Amino acid sequence: MLKTEMITEIIKINPNAPEEQYLEKAADILRQGGLVAFPTETVYGLGACINNRDGLKRIFTVKGRPGDNPLITHLYTWEQLSEIVLEVPERALVLAKKFWPGPLTMILPKKETIPPEVTAGLPTVAVRVPAHPVALEMLRKTKIPVAAPSANLSGRPSPTRGSHVISDLNGKIEMILDAGATGVGLESTVLDLTSPRPRILRPGGVTLEMLEGVFGKGGVEAPQFTNVKRPLAPGMKYRHYAPKAPLCLYSGPQEKINRILSEKVEEDLKAGKKIGILAYDEDRSYYELPGLHFFSLGTRSHPEEGAERLFYLLRLSDEIGVEYIYAVAPPRIGLGEAVYNRLWKASGGKVEEI
Repeated sequence: MLKTEMITEIIKINPNAPEEQYLEKAADILRQGGLVAFPTETVYGLGACINNRDGLKRIFTVKGRPGDNPLITHLYTWEQLSEIVLEVPERALVLAKKFWPGPLTMILPKKETIPPEVTAGLPTVAVRVPAHPVALEMLRKTKIPVAAPSANLSGRPSPTRGSHVISDLNGKIEMILDAGATGVGLESTVLDLTSPRPRILRPGGVTLEMLEGVFGKGGVEAPQFTNVKRPLAPGMKYRHYAPKAPLCLYSGPQEKINRILSEKVEEDLKAGKKIGILAYDEDRSYYELPGLHFFSLGTRSHPEEGAERLFYLLRLSDEIGVEYIYAVAPPRIGLGEAVYNRLWKASGGKVEEI
């Protein structure tokens, strides 16, 4: 289990009706301390059972993940909460019954039995129930909660296709369950429930507006876009989700951004640079330039399109070999806030305000 190179079993699995024999085998690998990459409705996860510290440590080694970056524990039912958290507050039950299975991670006080590798030594644990048939059935068969970050090399764009996982982790883990494309395309919302007012640590598929439907207007603290010294949840420190090429994020009035960027892009192309632009279909007319790689985030009125496409497009830019990427910021409402967050992280926390 400690080998750095091994034969990875790659299984093509039906995302809607996963084959029992593959799920049983994945569960057996996990119980024996191995690592399995599996699809969720957000991105692919790299799992190890929380009762096996050697397996948990291998997650960090395989990914090149810093040890102070906590993991998310995945359950198959909210009723497992009592196995890992010190107490289950009423508001956590309300959220679980409304949003689980689904892209919501809750931060709660942990039991002392939870290994420090899962929590990065913090007194809290991050936990969720994923909404993907493969993940849910695998977790049900494993019976032990599974800690899983995204199944990619640390700092790279998160994997939303089985092929992304194979590219990053083939030969490093025991099994990859390839169920094709994920749904949401961005990691789960992380909500801290240890403070009097719930606060969003990482925006995702369960939006601020959806949470305010539970807690009332102003009842949830919106995410703060800062890099912290000690992250309470994944994605709060370090440069995340980054393509190989530098990415510059532009925010401001839509037409003004497009005018300024189209001039910059034209100059870069004339200088012989290989340039990519991440923007919306409404912006396309500004960037009809020979040699430019236009990566469409869909339409602004449907932010779920940009969420589903973002990591795929960042990886595609690597495959094409673009030298620089300009990105147009999405409207920061609903799921657009999560798209903005990932672009902000991919840019290293730098935004050009116009």
